[in-house]
Amino acid sequence: MEDVTSPGRAVDKAAGQVQGHEELLLAGRGDADPLQIGSVKANCGHGEPAAGAGGLLRLREGQVRLDGDEISHLSPQDRVAKGMGFVPQTNNIFTSMSVQENLEMGAFIRRDDFRETLEQVYDLFPILRDKRRQAAGELSGGQRQQVAVGRALMTKPKLLMLDEPTAGVSPIVMDELFDRIIEVARTGIPILMVEQNARQALSIADKGYVLVQGRNAFTGSGAELLNNPEVRKSFLGG
Repeated sequence: MEDVTSPGRAVDKAAGQVQGHEELLLAGRGDADPLQIGSVKANCGHGEPAAGAGGLLRLREGQVRLDGDEISHLSPQDRVAKGMGFVPQTNNIFTSMSVQENLEMGAFIRRDDFRETLEQVYDLFPILRDKRRQAAGELSGGQRQQVAVGRALMTKPKLLMLDEPTAGVSPIVMDELFDRIIEVARTGIPILMVEQNARQALSIADKGYVLVQGRNAFTGSGAELLNNPEVRKSFLGG
């Protein structure tokens, strides 16, 4: 098992077309190395390695460790309780519930007063404060993603995993979402993002892993991968 912890990093990124059995490499942030992850293999297509780490897919081999604890055997909800926040690519909000009700659902597992966290989410995503009483299903695609990320933040995660957060949104909305992701990272929460828009994602990534046919083909800082001739030719259009 390869340990790829990375202290002092805010945003980590896995990019590229991945098919078949995938190998997921995660990295942590900060001197305490809250996340210690090795290789994880699951039966999945591209964009799904985070689902394997989150417990939504059965692992074929490997381990997932969070804060030094082996959590591969835990259910998705128990992993959330341990501190793993996960935002799936689709079906990630309750459309008939209001924005605030969606956010409060994220605090369902908490037994403390979550009002301060709710205000922090509204500060990160001001549009959600304005639309807090509106049904989430009436929001734009970008606003829905903000609700999904906000709900995950309500769990006070040690790690936030995003599964293709910009899938299906316009370029303008994509830029806005990346700006919001940067803001979340600045709060000190480590982020793992699986993303098809490799160029844009690498531009904000501290470290990236390019996965090809289930294997980690390239590793480096976002800037290093953007300037890697092989990565540019194969994944970034030259």
